[in-house]
Amino acid sequence: MSQFQEQMQKMKSSPGFIAALDQSGGSTPKALKQYGIKPDAYKDAEKKMFELVHEMRARIITSPAFTGERILGAILFERTMDGDIKGTPTADYLWNAKRVVPFLKVDLGLEKVEKDGVLLMKAMPDLDKLLERAKAKHIFGTKMRSVINQANDKGIRELVQQQFKYGVQILKAGLIPIIEPEVNIKCPDKAKAEEFLHSAIRKELDALPTDQRIMLKLTLPEKIDGYADLVAHPKVVRVVALSGGYTRDEANARLRRHSGVVASFSRALVEGLTFQQTDKEFNASLDASIQSIFDASTKKAAAA
Repeated sequence: MSQFQEQMQKMKSSPGFIAALDQSGGSTPKALKQYGIKPDAYKDAEKKMFELVHEMRARIITSPAFTGERILGAILFERTMDGDIKGTPTADYLWNAKRVVPFLKVDLGLEKVEKDGVLLMKAMPDLDKLLERAKAKHIFGTKMRSVINQANDKGIRELVQQQFKYGVQILKAGLIPIIEPEVNIKCPDKAKAEEFLHSAIRKELDALPTDQRIMLKLTLPEKIDGYADLVAHPKVVRVVALSGGYTRDEANARLRRHSGVVASFSRALVEGLTFQQTDKEFNASLDASIQSIFDASTKKAAAA
């Protein structure tokens, strides 16, 4: 079995969740602040800021709590992919040392202006070059995010079409795309927006060739098991859920209501981790976080 086939099998059938460690330029200061590092530690120096966040990610990945027994995959920022962990390229370290499948965030962020109630992704003219680099670095798949702020059918259809257009490009490069059309949890009619989103995704999924496989990263819907048919769809490897601004406890509670959906949490995963913790404290906190998200993803009873 090839490495890609082994990773695909893990993504399709193993228990666990995906760790989202892909904070980029805009969200990195927030991530560092949550980790206990104030802006004056890097004084607007981008290089120093990214060095600090790479150290944070490396600390998480090298923790004994972070293994493929409970974690299916990890989504990386481009600079993290280009970096090393313990002298090994990050993606290789993740798979060879931890049995965690590596993904890469490929989008360049969101358009500044909302159109028809949604924020589309910025154009990605150099995507093919990035995908070629990712493939060479043994990345399994990609992730790209856009945002739905209003229950606008036209806008949501355009957003999903954009996601799948790039998704086809990613598939042609030999990688598995995670398509992430996030519904803002503050959307005034979130349930209606999710109906429009569901319809748009089904249309694009049904148009894919039968041998193509994608993943979906979605906001936990208001309707219980509202995406059950997407979970069971033959062209969907896995449906994962973002925490979307909910606390870890609330995100976990919502996740439990949806059969077959597993977590892909970012902020909720690292909630409670700080730079100031000793390694023992840090590892214990991370272990508790991972276990709670694993339990919610596998629908096990919460620990007493």
